[in-house]
Amino acid sequence: MLTIKEAREKTYEELSTLSFELRENVLDMIYKAKTGHIGGDFSVMEILVTLYFKQMNIGVENKNDPNRDRFLMSKGHSMEAYYAVLGAKGFLDIQEVIEKFSTFGSPYIGHPNNKLPGIEMNSGSLGHGLPVAVGMALAGRMKKRDYRVYVVMGDGELAEGSVWEGVMAAGHYKLENLCAVVDFNGLQISGTTKEVMNHENLKAQFESFGWNAISVRGNDVKALNEAFEKAKEETKKPTVVIANTIKAYGLSFAENKVAWHHKIPGAEEYEQAKTELRTRKEEVSHE
Repeated sequence: MLTIKEAREKTYEELSTLSFELRENVLDMIYKAKTGHIGGDFSVMEILVTLYFKQMNIGVENKNDPNRDRFLMSKGHSMEAYYAVLGAKGFLDIQEVIEKFSTFGSPYIGHPNNKLPGIEMNSGSLGHGLPVAVGMALAGRMKKRDYRVYVVMGDGELAEGSVWEGVMAAGHYKLENLCAVVDFNGLQISGTTKEVMNHENLKAQFESFGWNAISVRGNDVKALNEAFEKAKEETKKPTVVIANTIKAYGLSFAENKVAWHHKIPGAEEYEQAKTELRTRKEEVSHE
């Protein structure tokens, strides 16, 4: 189990390497269970790793502390990536998760389950995470807590009206302790986000609601960490980090392909994926 201090001492190279190690856990989970969302899991991984290992004041040692940072996985279908990160932080036994994921009666279901340690809220129906995060941020202000609230959304999720009610409220209340992250991979279950519900001017959209908006390379731990540090400097507005990611990042045969939103790899694809992930892990460890 890594403490918060130990996690923050990891280098960018170590965290990039960890991101590919955790993708192997996700791959094993999905291949064994024959269900899951590999595309979004792989696009969001560096975002989760950066938050949990560099940014957030949250770990097993302070999981019940009222001043802990709060994290909400609004794009709940990327739960496999979330499991992998919670396992790496010591909240869960990742081998148990791999064995029991999506089996009958298992607590390790395909969306966040707040009966498990480290998970603040259930999610799955898209559009709920940001409004709840707004409430948590307001509560923190009212109780004079110093925690920050982080919420990860998908770009396809932005078609939900409740998201924009949350955006409006956060801007109105100037919730500087709130940071939203959009996993902007350009694809959703039914096609490209540009075709389904276009958000090409997303930065300007958030800014028009009174937000601080930062656009960043979303599969780059160093770039993400710098963006989150800038977000902490904003004292009068909520911040959105628009993380420009690649769907199914790390798999040559799946990257940027809409079918891999929830496609399950076959035996040959599984072996190829294992090889590619280990190669990428070796490459980033020497960058």
